[in-house]
Amino acid sequence: MAATLVLALSGCGRPASGSSDAQPLVRIAVGVDAAFAPFYVAKQEGLFTKAGLNVELTQTEGGPAPTQTVIAGAAQLAGNSDATILPLMAKAPDLRAVAVFQESSKYLKVVLGKGITDPHQIKKMAVAPGLLTLSTVRYLESKGIDRASVQFVKAGPPDFPTLLSKGEVDGYVAFDPWVTRGVEAGGHVTETIGDFGVKYVQWIVADRTWLDAHTDLATKIIKVIGEASEIVTTQPQRAADATEKEVKIPADQTVKVLPEITFAVRDFTNEDLVSSREIVTFFQQEKLMDSSPDIDRAILKGWFTKNST
Repeated sequence: MAATLVLALSGCGRPASGSSDAQPLVRIAVGVDAAFAPFYVAKQEGLFTKAGLNVELTQTEGGPAPTQTVIAGAAQLAGNSDATILPLMAKAPDLRAVAVFQESSKYLKVVLGKGITDPHQIKKMAVAPGLLTLSTVRYLESKGIDRASVQFVKAGPPDFPTLLSKGEVDGYVAFDPWVTRGVEAGGHVTETIGDFGVKYVQWIVADRTWLDAHTDLATKIIKVIGEASEIVTTQPQRAADATEKEVKIPADQTVKVLPEITFAVRDFTNEDLVSSREIVTFFQQEKLMDSSPDIDRAILKGWFTKNST
């Protein structure tokens, strides 16, 4: 696994030192791709500041790193996919999922290397823990390929294109910019995860102790993310420009992929809980989880609406 990169991205506008109404600093751990566009918009357009909030974004390499940053106490909130968070919840029972902020069945894509014209040629695939592992297994199953016949090379998503270009793997399932960079490295896109029945949901998570002590603060932050999500949906160019400023992904690249993602802050539904249990079952069958998280305790159904009114 590549070493996790964690970099504080300040500049969200902090109340003056010593101000009697200064808000406590809240760090939000995010990845470096278009899926986190609402967070980039909220920072770049000063939405956190306008709401009187003191927020910093903590940039990570993606994969499980955002949630691991919360577990380590280096951030108070994080965004990650359901399939990535659930295995971590099994080992960190104080993690709490408070809201959904986006979902998609199209954003993740299969990238195969040069010369791989038939999935049955695949011998090695790059994977990261959580969603990317689940998606990779489902892809192989959909092609009738014995999962045991393919070696999984564990790495961080930023390393996938390099591994592909060197011929060290034959393909991977990932998101942009690593899809585009894989194509630039000689690979080609074959399908989206929706083509083989996979969908992910991105959650906002927090540590229980911090959340219990800062419920109002967390709610205000998530409201701002919801406001930014509307901007991403209705004005994608603004979102693309903010993303380019934050993580240096070309705006035209982001504009192309944003329609593949549904951005909206919402509460968890019964469907989310059913899906979560199915994901846990999958990881246990794959022997990637020793125990199951307490889903009814860890996923706070109705939390956002309750605390927003």
